[in-house]
Amino acid sequence: MLLMKTGGYCRIIIMRFHKCLTSGVTYKNEYPSVWPLSLLAFRATAHSLAFPRECRPDRGRVAGSVKPDEFLENQSQSSLLGHIFRKHVKPKKQHEIRKLGMLVKQLCDQTGCRRVVDVGSGQGHLTRFLSFGLGLSVTAIEADHTLVAMASRFDAELLWTLEKEKQKKSCSFQLPEALSIPQHMAGWVNPKASWETFIKQLKEANHVIEGPRTLFGPSKKRRSDLTQTSQPDGLSHNLNRSESEQMLSERLCCSDIPAVSEEGLNPQESLLQDYPDFVLTGLHACGDLSATLLRHFVSCPQVRGITSVACCYMKITTKENPTPPGLISPSSPLTPSTESFRYEYGYPMSSWVKWLPGHQLSYKAREGACHAVEDYVRRLREGSQLLRTHCYRAILETFIRETRPDLRRAGIQTIKKAHLLAFTEYARLGLPRVGLPPDLRLDQERVEAMLKQQSKVVVYFTLTLLLAPVVETLVLLDRMIYLEENGVDSQLIPLFNPNFSPRNFVLVALKPSR
Repeated sequence: MLLMKTGGYCRIIIMRFHKCLTSGVTYKNEYPSVWPLSLLAFRATAHSLAFPRECRPDRGRVAGSVKPDEFLENQSQSSLLGHIFRKHVKPKKQHEIRKLGMLVKQLCDQTGCRRVVDVGSGQGHLTRFLSFGLGLSVTAIEADHTLVAMASRFDAELLWTLEKEKQKKSCSFQLPEALSIPQHMAGWVNPKASWETFIKQLKEANHVIEGPRTLFGPSKKRRSDLTQTSQPDGLSHNLNRSESEQMLSERLCCSDIPAVSEEGLNPQESLLQDYPDFVLTGLHACGDLSATLLRHFVSCPQVRGITSVACCYMKITTKENPTPPGLISPSSPLTPSTESFRYEYGYPMSSWVKWLPGHQLSYKAREGACHAVEDYVRRLREGSQLLRTHCYRAILETFIRETRPDLRRAGIQTIKKAHLLAFTEYARLGLPRVGLPPDLRLDQERVEAMLKQQSKVVVYFTLTLLLAPVVETLVLLDRMIYLEENGVDSQLIPLFNPNFSPRNFVLVALKPSR
């Protein structure tokens, strides 16, 4: 209804809707038309219901600057992050690991924990900063074996760099007195498993190499082939770089721990009780993983604090949509005992929201919450050609549904530089991704007619995007209420620059002292 009422205002909305997304300016002097009251009320309501996304402004921030001040001198290198932590790391990730790493360190100081478990660690960028940069003992868990292997290789490169700088005595930044080498493990954190299974999974990783492995001292190894020191000091200076990195990479080799069966587990076992306390963190933990980590935090006595940065809300399971597109499954089948564990959906988590009438969130609503509002505002402001992609996708969806009615919201993923392609080429690349022939016959007259409707498609998408922060707020507020229901206070911090990192909220919680 709202779109029908505003059909005559397409030009106004497309040219100036970035103000509708971000402020209350209506440009009365520029346009004689008055915006519909329903549109103004819709905008005001959406803004009032969403958590503020702006982080504390940087000192001396340049007006209109997209990137934080740490990138003013160099667009691709943070001036606040040591150079050894910038290698292989994109600017956005540099910004995130620095700010989240410092926050995790604060939680460790408050809880008295030196141990951190980083779930969904990827290539280990945050893990390296926490361990080598902040002196914490880190266990990193990542489901993708390829990423784990890369993380171990990057660790080896960093150690090589540290050794060279130590020899030259030219280290440009201060390192912690004791550096712990992180432990990487390839494993899948099963959302259907209990916290006892999670702890057992961590203990299996620690059995590979026992004791803290410090950079400047010997460590005790369980395996006979690791009896030699794994520190750079023990490397022969006659080895070339590639040989040294290979040796280090082998010594830092990740443990391969699959999803652990629940069979035979007892919460009272000393195996679980003697595991040390730790802080749990997840940087952009996808879908249900963020919810799973929060449940482990509440139930597991060893987890003393948590920092949770969520993403991919469309992959969250709900009662109405228990198997959303893109849902990650384990590489090996689950055991019957594991499947028998009581499973909770990713949304809602709290009892209060669960009993709230109309709390359900559709896949489309959750998918919309993943979009970058600030980036879209810039596209509207600049009249970017990237807006054409929305019309292309809408047209393609029309033909997909006519050919295969069962394929609703089929995932096509990003087609590079789609806005620079003719629609026929876009369709040729997109159709095979949903199992349709690339040469599917398309009515060119209909295509041309629909391409002329691009302005209306952009208006519709802009209106739906106004609700994106509201949906994200509901998901995160539900998680905060869940923690409160379990006796834990929490804070939601817009830690990252939203222009730089769209999923910028960090949910932080600490358990009361024992």
